[in-house]
Amino acid sequence: MAKTANPANPAKVEDRANATLALHRRARFDYEILQSYDAGIALLGSEVKSIRSGHASIAEGYCRFQNRELWLFNANIAAYAPARENHEPTRPRKLLMHRRELIRLETAMNEQPRTTVIPLRLHLSHGIIKVEIGLALGKRSYDKRDAIRTREANVTIQRAIRHSVR
Repeated sequence: MAKTANPANPAKVEDRANATLALHRRARFDYEILQSYDAGIALLGSEVKSIRSGHASIAEGYCRFQNRELWLFNANIAAYAPARENHEPTRPRKLLMHRRELIRLETAMNEQPRTTVIPLRLHLSHGIIKVEIGLALGKRSYDKRDAIRTREANVTIQRAIRHSVR
């Protein structure tokens, strides 16, 4: 029998299927996401407890290839207070993907300039913590201004429609 989530208690995030645990909010503004992948992540026990209690941030994180393996750097997972032996908060963590996906990702990064791999969100998938990573192309400042201009125009249009209906 599946447990039901208690919305009043955010510490019980593990009860919800596919719950988002951490989000990189500026990723889609700063980068154009070309492809996204789900990857497992090698974690210690205290890191799992800390993530499930909501003490993780991937906003500063990035991914790099080392020895044909993908590693997540600079993701901050706070120390878990009740643990006897804790982890280093920003240690590199290995991402777990199929070899074919890793090769495809690495060749795409090498073929296109200005591409990088960034973490988009940390989430639960059937009780297992996963990282959604994206092959991203860095936006230039004029692209960002264009996105802001488009968003503001859409807000103005929606506001005009809302007021004209009344």
